[in-house]
Amino acid sequence: MSNEQTHPLHTSDKRIIDLLITKEIPEDFDLINLARLIKRYEKFPGEIDMKQDINKILKFWAFTKDDLFLKTKKLWSNGFRPPNTMKDLVGSGFDT
Repeated sequence: MSNEQTHPLHTSDKRIIDLLITKEIPEDFDLINLARLIKRYEKFPGEIDMKQDINKILKFWAFTKDDLFLKTKKLWSNGFRPPNTMKDLVGSGFDT
């Protein structure tokens, strides 16, 4: 029996991943989305395909996780606020 699980937000997160994977040049919100999805899935038991897609996006954008997290930390520090699309931000940790 496998311990792999499907995340409750898989469907909405997969839509975001599918959009990000097509972006040649990410915008600030794209970087924020990818960073929050990395944090959500990095220790989650399962979702191997989601994790592989995340790694593909990082490679395509030529970012390491550390690069991405430094960039997004700077964005937040400089006053970045996500667009008013709260339905996509459930469980994102944006308010912490």
